[in-house]
Amino acid sequence: MKQLEEFQTRAASFGSALNLPDFETTPDQVRETVRETIARANAALDAIGNLHPGQVTFQNTVQALDDLVYTAGLTANRVYLAKETSENEGIRDAATEMVKAFDEWAVGLEYREDVYAAVQAFADSKPELTGEDQKVFEETLRDYRRAGLHLPKTERAEVERMRKRMATVSTDFNTNINKAELALEFSRDELEGVPEDFLSQQGIRQESGRFRIMVTVTHHFVTVMENARRESIRKQLKEARYSLVRENLPLMREILELRRDIAGRLGYASWADYKIEPRMARTAETASAFLNDLNEGLQSKFDQELECLRALKVSETGNPDDKIHLWDWRYYGNQLKKSRYTIDTEALRSFFPYDRVLTGMFTLYGNLFGLKIEAIAPPQKWTASLELYVVSDAESGEPLGTFYLDMYPRTGKFNHFAQFGIIEGKQLPSGQYQRPCVALICNFPEPEAGKPSLLNHREVETLFHEFGHGLHSILTRARFARFSGTNVPRDFVEVPSQILENWAWDKTALDSFAADYRDPTVKIPAELIAKLKEAKLATVGMFYRRQLAMGLLDLKLHTDPPGATDEALVSVSNKVLSEVFLSVPDTTCFISYFGHLTGYDAGYYGYAWADAIAADMATVFEESPEGFLDTKAGRRLRDEVYAPGGSREVDVSIQRFLQRPRSIEPFLKSLGIGAGSKSATVQS
Repeated sequence: MKQLEEFQTRAASFGSALNLPDFETTPDQVRETVRETIARANAALDAIGNLHPGQVTFQNTVQALDDLVYTAGLTANRVYLAKETSENEGIRDAATEMVKAFDEWAVGLEYREDVYAAVQAFADSKPELTGEDQKVFEETLRDYRRAGLHLPKTERAEVERMRKRMATVSTDFNTNINKAELALEFSRDELEGVPEDFLSQQGIRQESGRFRIMVTVTHHFVTVMENARRESIRKQLKEARYSLVRENLPLMREILELRRDIAGRLGYASWADYKIEPRMARTAETASAFLNDLNEGLQSKFDQELECLRALKVSETGNPDDKIHLWDWRYYGNQLKKSRYTIDTEALRSFFPYDRVLTGMFTLYGNLFGLKIEAIAPPQKWTASLELYVVSDAESGEPLGTFYLDMYPRTGKFNHFAQFGIIEGKQLPSGQYQRPCVALICNFPEPEAGKPSLLNHREVETLFHEFGHGLHSILTRARFARFSGTNVPRDFVEVPSQILENWAWDKTALDSFAADYRDPTVKIPAELIAKLKEAKLATVGMFYRRQLAMGLLDLKLHTDPPGATDEALVSVSNKVLSEVFLSVPDTTCFISYFGHLTGYDAGYYGYAWADAIAADMATVFEESPEGFLDTKAGRRLRDEVYAPGGSREVDVSIQRFLQRPRSIEPFLKSLGIGAGSKSATVQS
């Protein structure tokens, strides 16, 4: 295992810095670091604000702002990661407190009138800028406009106050979700159908002989929902998960009210219009039309799939009037795979031992993008199983960045799957280029004594997806932090990761790593992969109608917020989900556990939007004689999409990779709906 110092020396020879974060280890350190960071940033703001109009330049105004925000963000990123991952509750609490403090400061920096005056003085000089300089200049002015600097002082102050309050309440909303823990215990008979391999995992089988299922651990929840034969058990689990953290309801009501008021004061028809303005879609109307057209285009397929699952339920229960409920779709979708396609999703785990999947993924994308990925010892660990890797250019040896892996669930940890930026790429004032550092925070099944962690195919797809975010960050060449890596329009940010999911469906790619952990000579049969694809198409309508339900709910809340009671909020939310997907029990409150509403607000539509672009981009590989192993196409993806990040319009990056205008047709084909669908008019 190579050491960090060797890579740092090599990076310096390329004019780069390969730094790792120095993590705070006590609650007091967390608090003191954030306070010192804010003080230093304020001093840098003072320096800009004290400039006379005749002194202003691009370097001491716009670039200086990017520099100071970047430096302050390094602390914020570490503290936010600690909030989501630290095993020390005291550190998590201190980090939560200081994330609020930092967010409040970050809102306030946009309201420094002296700094704005300096930037405006530079704008008044009619500078002749090009490329990234011009883009960062225009977007800096846009930020000030969107903050309301053009408003009268009293009105501007009120917008600032509301934004600070919104940041605080949003942090509380997310913290409540991360802190939520709910365990339900069942007998073996009640868990009929649930695989023994799962039930034998550490922490599930209790000394009493009962089984403890963590409703808040995703792979616990999904495994039981897909396999538990008893409908009453599935219903109990679903209603429990959809009823978590009710204390978030008044917080979300306040957040929605603040967003509506802020948007109105800034001259926007809705918060959705405000948030979507800098994205590819530009307006809430365009985003809504995309979702609604797709929803309509999928109706027939959704109905057919629903009836297919209902027939399976009728066959199992003997009741000809049975219906598919919200707690049924995962189970009968799994039964469909077993009966029609002879796919046992749990048995498939034997082909995907985590360590082999990880190594195979590194090799695949290393070859595709021209990279070398090597493990090094982490100087600091926030959990015992933490791993650290360096990514280098395979040809030149240039170190490009680092990433941590924190892959298993534990108490108090972020409970889903995500990439967290820690150090973003940026051209430093010294002239060196700071190479990025990120962390993949996941919750895969833990290894057991004598048995590795085994992933199902969906989890393999998730790992490939999140690694795509990591590569998007690490391969950046953007000069400014605000354009680095994943700092792209929110409705494009999923594209570079979603396209990498395709390799989890390719026989040649899978054969390079997927093998039975008990006998590595046994590969996944080609006919099984074909059946996996058929099964995916057979239930893709269900998948996307669920995605569209959440996207349309998100837009509904941010264009037409419900009344001022918890009951009204729940009623409207459940109504949208029920109309688009499956009926939601009146007693539940999914919205209180819908973490995307603080961070992806008015942006959930972006998953389907990005899927459409990723499906189009995947055709470059699909149509290549080398298929998904086409290294020339891989290098073009690296250079034209990953490397520029947000430093140019993403439409330019897409077209340069495709070498043609983009199209909606490949996405429609992947859904099993034809070009005649109304949704074919969207994004054409």
